[in-house]
Amino acid sequence: MPILESVRGRAAAFAALITVTAVCAGDAVARSFPFGPDTRSVNDLGNQFVPFHAKLWDLLHGRGDGGLLLNWQSGYGTAFLPDLGTYLTSPFALLVGLFPRDRIDLAVYVITVLKMAAAGAAMAWLLLTMAKKRPDSASSWWVAGVLGATYALCGWSVIEASYNPMWLDGLIAFPLLCLVGEWVRAGRRPVLGPLVVALAWIANFYTAYMATIGAVLVLCVQLLLDGGVLRERVRVLVRGAGTVLLGIGLAAPVLLPVVMGTGHAFPGWTRQFEPADWSQFLARTLPATYSFFTPAVFLGGGALLLAVVLPFNRKVPGRERLAWAGLAGGVALSLQWEPTHLLWHAFATPNGSPFRQTFVLSGLLVIAAWQCLAHGWPGRRPLLAGTGLLVAVGLVAATDAMTGRRALALFACGLAAAVAALLVVRLPRRRYAALAALLLVGGLAGQAAATTAYTDRARLHRLDDYPAWGTEHDERAAAVAEADGWPRYRTDPGRTQITGNDPLLLGGQGASYYSSHTPDVLTRTLGALGAGWTSNGRAVQSLDSPVVDAVFAVGARLRTEDGAPPEVSRAEVPPLVTVRPPEQTRLRYGRSPFRNQEMLLGSRVYSDPVAGSCPVGREVFLFAPDYTGTARLDDATPVELRGGQPRRRAAVTSLGIAERPGERVTFDGKAPRGRTVACLDRARLDAAVERMRKTGAVSVDVSDHGVRAQLPPGSRGTAVVAAPRIAGWSCAGKPADASLGLVAVPLDPDGTTTSVDCSFRPPGLRSGAALGGASLLVLVGVGVLSVRRRRREGPGTVELPAPGGAAELLPAVESAP
Repeated sequence: MPILESVRGRAAAFAALITVTAVCAGDAVARSFPFGPDTRSVNDLGNQFVPFHAKLWDLLHGRGDGGLLLNWQSGYGTAFLPDLGTYLTSPFALLVGLFPRDRIDLAVYVITVLKMAAAGAAMAWLLLTMAKKRPDSASSWWVAGVLGATYALCGWSVIEASYNPMWLDGLIAFPLLCLVGEWVRAGRRPVLGPLVVALAWIANFYTAYMATIGAVLVLCVQLLLDGGVLRERVRVLVRGAGTVLLGIGLAAPVLLPVVMGTGHAFPGWTRQFEPADWSQFLARTLPATYSFFTPAVFLGGGALLLAVVLPFNRKVPGRERLAWAGLAGGVALSLQWEPTHLLWHAFATPNGSPFRQTFVLSGLLVIAAWQCLAHGWPGRRPLLAGTGLLVAVGLVAATDAMTGRRALALFACGLAAAVAALLVVRLPRRRYAALAALLLVGGLAGQAAATTAYTDRARLHRLDDYPAWGTEHDERAAAVAEADGWPRYRTDPGRTQITGNDPLLLGGQGASYYSSHTPDVLTRTLGALGAGWTSNGRAVQSLDSPVVDAVFAVGARLRTEDGAPPEVSRAEVPPLVTVRPPEQTRLRYGRSPFRNQEMLLGSRVYSDPVAGSCPVGREVFLFAPDYTGTARLDDATPVELRGGQPRRRAAVTSLGIAERPGERVTFDGKAPRGRTVACLDRARLDAAVERMRKTGAVSVDVSDHGVRAQLPPGSRGTAVVAAPRIAGWSCAGKPADASLGLVAVPLDPDGTTTSVDCSFRPPGLRSGAALGGASLLVLVGVGVLSVRRRRREGPGTVELPAPGGAAELLPAVESAP
């Protein structure tokens, strides 16, 4: 056993070393962060993952507003547990706490690279666990290490998952779940197996679901090849199903709130599945190609060559060749067929990057490559056949526009290095094995590094990008911290945002929020008030409106101009809990955001323009949700709007104070249809705010699971909490009411209600905790029965599978308890 563990450990460490070296080298060549000035925070990496990791840093250090259940910083109050389970429950995420907060981008980068290294190590460990015999025991560990690194550096990993770090947990999960399948086959580790399944599903349930399907397919192929009594194979399948279900049950306290949060989220963007053109599919097997809507199936380091050699390698029994090659080919075809596509993605086509299951195909190809070596190094004839097949793939790929000279050159060099290595390694002297290893490692590292560098540059040109933490972040964060007065009032980090989650990144308690769980009620409520958004409504933006600020108790707001230090504007606002007339709960929003704001405020504060212009001294607001361009009051400073529903929506925007009679709104292009202009009377707004302050709560206390407020004596009507009425709110022991989308509590008509006490529990938490507790009891029972069975059977001898032909090095040993 020590020899076996040592061989596996060396292979895992070798795979991790190759992976880290290749990724960092590629980023350094591209001069990407942290090795150069170019940001790597593109798309959701900068817009979601970095800010959410900043929020985790705050929680780990006892900072931030809210906790695991309720996030007071985003969207005027949202559930946090679904976001935690989606973005932050990977064990690697906890490493963020070891870095300074202003090095949050470096922390996320390190976590990303470590995840990729862990995936390579796990695959190398799995391959040696699956090994039966190999011709050269001395080379087994480094071959497994190279193939493990090949899996970690597959195109899906370095091109797509590297800026969606939560997906990398699935890259780790696939070999781990296949390892669980090995334990299930052998009837070993009945307690550890479900725990590994639970860890995978907690880390990222979405990719764990795909990894589980892949691991089940691998187990089925192994059982098919094992032969034996059908009853025993069925028993193994039942044992495997129980292991998976028990593990998912253990993950239920996190999993069910995530699923329920998805169900309550704004629909966002829906996309119809379209299979990739086969020339593009084959082009993506080459290094240094990029496309958002085709599968990144690049696999370097000789693994792809070995996988295609497998069907021609007669040293491998025909049943094994047919099974493993057929499995890889079948999964490749399943990417292109809509029914199986939907099965891979839990029956919902992804909003973007529709081939997210590609990492499973990469893992199966690596396993097929390993099986090609299971009975010896392939001979010249199968090697020639496989090489010819890959040359044909390269010729077809060359016809596609995305295949450039760089890709073809890298592909040719990598193929030549792999062929040379497989020819050299069969020579008798040890030094030739070292040369083969050098060729395989060099080919893999070179292709992967070049693909990483190429992709780093391509993403900057094709996707939105966000700067790493710098001076601007420092200034804004300091200004927000200085102005913070929560819970007396909110501090909004501003409409001019760095990311879609600035409240998480910079601090404060704003409206901005971008997540897969952005609540439907939040988007629709703020949308009715004139808010803007991107990502088809999933990324709600801060709404810079004094009326909306008054309603949501935003007493401080950060404003920034290009090149100028940030400034904080302050305003007197009502408390977080106010008392409204009872008839307000029966109102419904209409089409005009200005009328809707007045409805929620409870006072008329806007007037319509007369002859197209506002009275002197009034603030002019424009609502043109589909307009992209600039608008202004005559010769005043232009204001930019970015609209175009449903993808983007321009917010209600202030154009300034009308200073002269007859000033009109002008546009830099054609005046948009459906535009609305309103004139704000600040005096009326001040009077409305003063009335709300007098009748509002005397004191307000907030926690990570709710809010409690003391009301003035004799309060009647409806108490309204300035927070969206998302699912999970309850007041006085029953589900909270809603008033125009906000949390509402009816007060006693006799004026005897003196306080409001509302709590928040994410939907699914209670049932998830019950299911998790029951699963834990079952697991304890399984563990007790396992210990009793081992004691009853006593010590025995088992023959351990050899790590790549090292069976002669491993004597029979007593089975460990």
